[in-house]
Amino acid sequence: MSRLRRVLLWVMGMFYAGSGVIHLVDPGFYVPMMPPYLPWHLGLIYLSGLAEIVLGVAVLVPATRRVAAWGIILLLVAIFPANLHIALHDVPLGGRAQGFGIWNWVRLPFQAVFIAWACWYTFSSPAVRPRAPASGYGAAAWTPGSSPPCGSGRG
Repeated sequence: MSRLRRVLLWVMGMFYAGSGVIHLVDPGFYVPMMPPYLPWHLGLIYLSGLAEIVLGVAVLVPATRRVAAWGIILLLVAIFPANLHIALHDVPLGGRAQGFGIWNWVRLPFQAVFIAWACWYTFSSPAVRPRAPASGYGAAAWTPGSSPPCGSGRG
């Protein structure tokens, strides 16, 4: 894994774990974000906070990284209705009298960026993923899933 990819992984893991802790410490901040059609607002806030902590830590562990990254993607999809609710109704947060207006809409596309970021860690590391040689000896003789050519160091 490249240095940049590793740094971004740690940033992502700490971001989700830290956000999860905030959900548990100050759930009242998140209550206005909850769409009225969802039941059990406080329970869902605690549940999403716990999920963020578990997934934020699990994405840092190589053995659980791929599953955790998929979990983060699913979590981001699950919380999107709350983000849309904030934008549609200009929900004031943090005790403010007014919402953030257009900035609520500007932040919505960042969900896609966060999903793409997590998606980056759903793939195996290139060092682990088998590849066919691009050219030269064995290029036509070996494909992923078959036995590699002798002397290739794969196998």
